[in-house]
Amino acid sequence: MSPPSRRLQTKPVITCLKTFLICYSLIFWFTGVVLLAVGVWGKVSLEAYLSLASEGGTNAPYVLIGTGAIIVIFGLFGCFATCRGSPWMLKLYAMFLTLVFLSELVAGISGFIFRHEIKAVMGTAYENAVRSYNGTNSLSVALDTIQRTLRCCGVKNYTDWKEAPYFISKGIPLSCCKDNGNCTVEIMKDLDKAGKEVFTTGCFALVTTVMESNLGVIAGISFGIAFFQVRLTLFTMIIAVISATCFQLSIAL
Repeated sequence: MSPPSRRLQTKPVITCLKTFLICYSLIFWFTGVVLLAVGVWGKVSLEAYLSLASEGGTNAPYVLIGTGAIIVIFGLFGCFATCRGSPWMLKLYAMFLTLVFLSELVAGISGFIFRHEIKAVMGTAYENAVRSYNGTNSLSVALDTIQRTLRCCGVKNYTDWKEAPYFISKGIPLSCCKDNGNCTVEIMKDLDKAGKEVFTTGCFALVTTVMESNLGVIAGISFGIAFFQVRLTLFTMIIAVISATCFQLSIAL
């Protein structure tokens, strides 16, 4: 049995570490809530964009929802494990945090290495959607939604539509129009006249420009999240080791 003086010196340290870990776990739990909310919002509001990028359908919102739900559960588990001071629970929590960090690291590195390939695939998907546009199929509906919402037209610009079979019969789609009242079939089949009535910025060009201009911000946020998770994992491991030592020495926490 350890002397009372040693016990008194150990308790404030453990209490301090536990407080930090609970605060960090709550922040980690909140990030799970954010991911869950983004997944639900993406499923409701961005389904058109995601389905177009994946040529028909995507599981991206469900991945975010599932990941967010798991993080929420393990965030609460981390708070409970910290309050209990259970070494095996804390070690399990640390293992989960490590897996999350490694998964994000692999995904981030893969995205950076293959960013040009990903961009090319998305560009091809947009081009295919324009060529196969008929105004009624799911890709056409998704493309119309994007053009109306982002106020853009075509892939690089509105002239991309001249290569589409739809253009020969009906011209540029009405979803490109600034004001539908001014867009007749005759005008939409004439690129010179249509250029005054439709959005001239391409949808794919607009999205990629915005993403590339904010690449530094995205990288900074990602680095901050990764650094936070490393600190959270270290705190968890430290408390797990201390709790195990205290348990072995029969110290009342």
